[in-house]
Amino acid sequence: MQWRSIVVGLVVLRLSLSCVLWLAFGLGPSVSWGFNFHLSFNLHKLDLLFREEKGTEASGNSWSQRIQGQRYEEAATTCAKAGEQSRPKRSYLSFFDGNKDEYVRRYSSFPDTLKAKMKDMAKEMFYFGYDNYMKYAFPEDELNPIDCEGRGPDVLNPSNININDVLGNYSLTLIDTLDTLLVLGNVTEFHRAVKLVIDTVSFDKDSTVQVFEANIRILGSLISAHILLTDPKHPFGEVGFDGYDNELLHLAHDLAVRLLPAFENTSTGIPYPRVNLKSGVPPDSINETCTAGAGSLLVEFGILSRLIGDSTFEWVARRAVRALWNLRSNETGLLGNVVNIQTGQWVGKQSGLGAGMDSFYEYLLKSYILFGEKEDYRMFQAAYESIQNHLRRGRESCNEGEGDPPLYVNVNMFSGEIMNTWIDSLQAFFPGLQVLNGDVDNAICLHAFYYAIWKRFGALPERYNWQLQAPDVLFYPLRPELVESTYLLYQATKNPFYLHVGMDILQSLEKNAKVRCGYATLHHVVDKSKEDRMESFFLSETCKYLYLLFDEDNPLHKSDNKYIFTTEGHVVPIDKRFREKQWNDLFPCEEGALAEREPQNQPAPSNISNCNRIPDERRYTLPLKSVYMRQIDHMVGLF
Repeated sequence: MQWRSIVVGLVVLRLSLSCVLWLAFGLGPSVSWGFNFHLSFNLHKLDLLFREEKGTEASGNSWSQRIQGQRYEEAATTCAKAGEQSRPKRSYLSFFDGNKDEYVRRYSSFPDTLKAKMKDMAKEMFYFGYDNYMKYAFPEDELNPIDCEGRGPDVLNPSNININDVLGNYSLTLIDTLDTLLVLGNVTEFHRAVKLVIDTVSFDKDSTVQVFEANIRILGSLISAHILLTDPKHPFGEVGFDGYDNELLHLAHDLAVRLLPAFENTSTGIPYPRVNLKSGVPPDSINETCTAGAGSLLVEFGILSRLIGDSTFEWVARRAVRALWNLRSNETGLLGNVVNIQTGQWVGKQSGLGAGMDSFYEYLLKSYILFGEKEDYRMFQAAYESIQNHLRRGRESCNEGEGDPPLYVNVNMFSGEIMNTWIDSLQAFFPGLQVLNGDVDNAICLHAFYYAIWKRFGALPERYNWQLQAPDVLFYPLRPELVESTYLLYQATKNPFYLHVGMDILQSLEKNAKVRCGYATLHHVVDKSKEDRMESFFLSETCKYLYLLFDEDNPLHKSDNKYIFTTEGHVVPIDKRFREKQWNDLFPCEEGALAEREPQNQPAPSNISNCNRIPDERRYTLPLKSVYMRQIDHMVGLF
């Protein structure tokens, strides 16, 4: 009986302390218990409580309270009533009112001299990595920046997919970096790099690679560089050289042909995840793939088809997208993250915005922007509506009202119930996609959350548990997603806040990741220990977006022609050539069937790239009110 007395005593003490806190701050009943006091965060973490309140709107303004369950809400309401009797009710956001001016002082201006300094710093960062890759690693795929050596596939351990999915023994980093050289204005080195690729790269290799990675890193870069070489209108002018005979396009075609076996012998049309570049799908290949891996091929395959006049590549990529789309839940409209390519059954039922799903949504919108296919935009519209209805938690408006900041959580694709309390760093791409979709206000809030995590750790942990205010997976491989969203938000708002974000990221990388011959993956975002790897996307994306953020006069920003970036950051012009096909509709019957399932009362906009910008009166103040910034900083444990 003694242990029961102890438990009862602890419960009484807990409720008494909660009431005292409520009385002291006069908080209203809409308070988020998960944010206001670290005590309640820690006491409730045993629940992690994968359950939803019955009959409550999914977009309620207090997602942390929803996780903690009904009994905590009842206790909160009781204490709130006691507080109301003793003093006038105040908004719980008043808890974050202190020191509001510190945010304005820090973020509301950014001198041109500092912008020029950061631009030079980003350029030096790129060349420190690139020059050392060329000196110590080329023609291998990656640079080991600590040991100053090259890295290729792990031939002794074929099951090491962390390496072998990406490294195909085809000078990955050089190819992935081609258009970044043009972005930095180095036409001479761009020409040298292109000639090296033409002279030294072959895909006739006994390498088993992931279709998705080979597509976005290699195929996408070859296509982008070819377009920039051959079309003087977009966006760097005449950068071609004598003797170029479409070799990069031929290489891209050759690689794509070697990826096509992934689409054969699959009953759903969803491709196998891996192919051997010599022999096709390995005999021991698994029948499971992730949604992003199978559904993020359409941009590169579609452009290739339209450049060479062969519908095959767009046909197989579009068939895979449609197959995945038709497997979505009838109840929620959501997709899962892992599917069996033969049965069409969902193996992973988690629906979120991060790993395994991110670029699927991205390419629905970007495919529409490039190709003008209304079907793509209808799918994106429906997917975005389902995301807002079932994944988004927090207050209705980013910059107004009470409650928790907006956050997108991981849910069960069929029920919409929260499956866990972590998000991953790849989700930081989503504010950038929201900018392209014109939803700048929501983009501002989600971006602020990821920036707060960066401020706390000087990096983004691969997974962050918002319930425990701590990383779940601690490494950071120099990913670009937060920088990408920062750049796109700055282009949409021109708010100096985002220049400060970029400077923080740049200085953190310089301080925490720089080693003898480049920049190294952070093994642990807290103690800053490192791994000897510099992935190719650090040069092709992270450095590129940082440089563009501070380079107002870059040809990309001055060109009369529009462009987008692929999911690997490769520059692709929005060209009328890509809106024309040399073949009939790929799926005339299925197109009609799809149209019947989608709402017809919302026509696709004539130009999705013209996003709604932030009002002028907010452009040179903080994009997010100080009280909300302070709330988010508190939410991730900054104070």
